[in-house]
Amino acid sequence: MAELIYNEQGRLLFTEEMRREYTILIPNMLPIHFRLLETIFNNHGYRVKLLTSTGRQIIDEGLRYVHNDTCYPALLCIGQFIDALKSGKYDIDKTALMMIQSGGGCRASNYIHLIRKALKKCGMEQVPVISLNLSSLEKNPGFHFTPALLADLITGICYADLIMLLSNQVRPYENNKGDADRLIDKWVDKLVEINFNFSAFDKISKQIVKDFEAVPYTPDPDKIKVGIVGEIFIKYSPLGNNDLHKFLESEGCEVYCPGLIDFLIFMGDHHVVETELYHVKYKKYVASLAVKGFFKMMQNKIINRVKDTRFFGPTPFEHAKKDVEPFISPANKMGEGWLLTAEMVDMIHMGINNIVCAQPFGCLPNHIIGKGMIRKLRETFPQSNIVPIDYDPGATRVNQENRIKLMLSTARQQMNEGKSN
Repeated sequence: MAELIYNEQGRLLFTEEMRREYTILIPNMLPIHFRLLETIFNNHGYRVKLLTSTGRQIIDEGLRYVHNDTCYPALLCIGQFIDALKSGKYDIDKTALMMIQSGGGCRASNYIHLIRKALKKCGMEQVPVISLNLSSLEKNPGFHFTPALLADLITGICYADLIMLLSNQVRPYENNKGDADRLIDKWVDKLVEINFNFSAFDKISKQIVKDFEAVPYTPDPDKIKVGIVGEIFIKYSPLGNNDLHKFLESEGCEVYCPGLIDFLIFMGDHHVVETELYHVKYKKYVASLAVKGFFKMMQNKIINRVKDTRFFGPTPFEHAKKDVEPFISPANKMGEGWLLTAEMVDMIHMGINNIVCAQPFGCLPNHIIGKGMIRKLRETFPQSNIVPIDYDPGATRVNQENRIKLMLSTARQQMNEGKSN
């Protein structure tokens, strides 16, 4: 066991010695993205393990060690960590945990402290917790964001967004079941081989699109397109949304889920807006402009790459921001901020009128910008068919799926009425 070293505030540090010896556990959010991120961290000298466990025991562990008014994503992440540490698969004297810390007004900024509190409560205080952040909130001598690591992480996210976009549009129509998933595996392995080469993004992305376009498929005009929006963890995580993506596909739907790049542009944009409106944080303004500009460039690359194919890409960020102006202020930045409402408006403009809005317990901003905007959207877009689904420890999967089935029934009725007209 490595020597335990604490800082002046009494926080257990992740040291260089731990970096060589410890396994770092991370919770899963986006299956494709986090597979790539796991490999990237390992390529840079860390020993990262992605947790993909599911089951009621994770919720129960979360409830045991987290106050029950804490937001559902926090409860799930902490429950998954504790469940893994108790499983016997890991030496708790040589295991660390890693969690993203946003630094904003969301409770995600406090997950780190809640995790440490839970570890203390279950007698595992020797397990260090690493904050993954770009805001200098916490630093550890054994974990550093080097330029090379950061470049690979960013490139990995861009590739993963493209793969997720294409696979969602291929899987419901493939003639040979599993073709899309096999292509995901192929490209995850291939990207590892080429070390996530950013300079080759244009060339590699073209090959990826070509591969997915070559999958034998049968068009189905009666396939219902369903968009997923919501709090970022619940929107993406199979653990958080009870495998919503697979359920919708099993019901004969094509799923559209916005990429992570949109959220990263939004994160840069809201710092820019904050400076322009309130004349604060000028240093962060310059960095945020750069972040926003870079990811807008990458989003445009993806849009242009699929433009002349049978696939469709995301709406450019600035277009989505302009389209949402009649509904919500760009100063609304808490949680997913105005972006969540913009995603719904954007989907309706794309002809995706059927939307599941995933609402986690304890996320007040998300309820306001998600569920709270549905009435206004329905008044403006009568064709919209939006259902808010609550995800919390007491919500049953059967009830959630029955509400979604009712939404799909309405979608089929609207489709049939459109044909008869």
